[in-house]
Amino acid sequence: MNDFRITKLSNGTRIVSEYIPHVKSFSLGFWFNVGARDENNLNNGISHFIEHMLFKGTKRRSAKRISEEIESYGGYLNAFTSKEHTCYYTKGLPENLQRSFNVISDMIQNPLFKESHIRKEAGVILDELRDVEDNPEELIFDKFEEVIFDGNRLSMPVIGKENNIKKFNSQGLQKFHKSRYNTGKLLITASGLVDHDKLVQLAERNINKRKAGIKTNRTRFVSHRVHDLVLDRDFNQVHTIIGRATAGFNNIQRHKLKVLSTLLGEGSSSRLFLAVREKLGITYQITSFLNSYFDVSAFGVYYSTNTKQTNRVLDIVLKEFKKLREIKIKDKELEKVKAYIKGSTLLSLENTTNRMIRMANSLLYFNRIITVEEFLEEVNAITAEDLLKIANELLDEKKLTKVILKSDESKLKKVA
Repeated sequence: MNDFRITKLSNGTRIVSEYIPHVKSFSLGFWFNVGARDENNLNNGISHFIEHMLFKGTKRRSAKRISEEIESYGGYLNAFTSKEHTCYYTKGLPENLQRSFNVISDMIQNPLFKESHIRKEAGVILDELRDVEDNPEELIFDKFEEVIFDGNRLSMPVIGKENNIKKFNSQGLQKFHKSRYNTGKLLITASGLVDHDKLVQLAERNINKRKAGIKTNRTRFVSHRVHDLVLDRDFNQVHTIIGRATAGFNNIQRHKLKVLSTLLGEGSSSRLFLAVREKLGITYQITSFLNSYFDVSAFGVYYSTNTKQTNRVLDIVLKEFKKLREIKIKDKELEKVKAYIKGSTLLSLENTTNRMIRMANSLLYFNRIITVEEFLEEVNAITAEDLLKIANELLDEKKLTKVILKSDESKLKKVA
């Protein structure tokens, strides 16, 4: 039985905890409902930039002191920005919970945003951007979402654009931070050996009420356009994604999509891995994926291979799509896929950070805790007929977009 407790403070902040008595640590996350989806072309990348800047010091703590107060006691401190959320999180021993809480609450409320720090960090983030551009496995996913979400802010990359990164200044960062980092948008989640009442006390003592800023007004994704993108870069391999936009977290079809994606290309026993890598040995990487947001997901198959084999791999992928559209999956294979999902889900929950993140996503997307048991029940209820139907909706070749990174041409081309 899960031991979840939820408290909402008068300032709007929510505190959610899961007590796990048999572990010797905790994971603590501070979540804001802000990300690249809340930006525009002129400030794309600002959420990610602010994430970096919050580690650069407050009126009370220098950057060095921020890290030392966590790491000197055996803890871990980090953060990430996505297209819909930003999270600052830490992991440590129970006796250091108060110290960790104090550090992060100071970071998120009192950043300095010094111009000298901003200029220095801009160089760091530009280097990070170039690392992405040099890494085809990362770059292709950014380009794929840019294409399939065209017309919606989800198409913008989290890291932002080079021109924006160079021009961010203290005034602009402070304004965006003030409008987005208010207490009504703050969710605090903790999992492990944690005392919920103590968390509430720490929040009441450390989190100051901040008036609501700009109301989040996210334009929902309504439809996708099908077009291919070929990007010429100096890579040794040809990297390809074929896929499309599909149902998001708010659609009950998503669990069926998860099962279909797992069957198709997740894990070394999946159909594509066996057909392409094990049987023919013509690719090292081939996998399917389902990257989900509130109202839409990015579904696709990614693979890399040499120029001579890329069309052959694509033909095999399309044949597997055709099989799933035309032939109902056998019960034995379906049960194996469900067992794989169950196993990977339960094994991931051995980690308190994964549990903390799972709780946060559940509340941010559904406004309640979706238990693991509930999720697995929904997966178990999926039938072969369900998968046949959704395969026909999802895997229609005419509705799929291809993004290809290759090195034998010299300029960007869009193919209608």
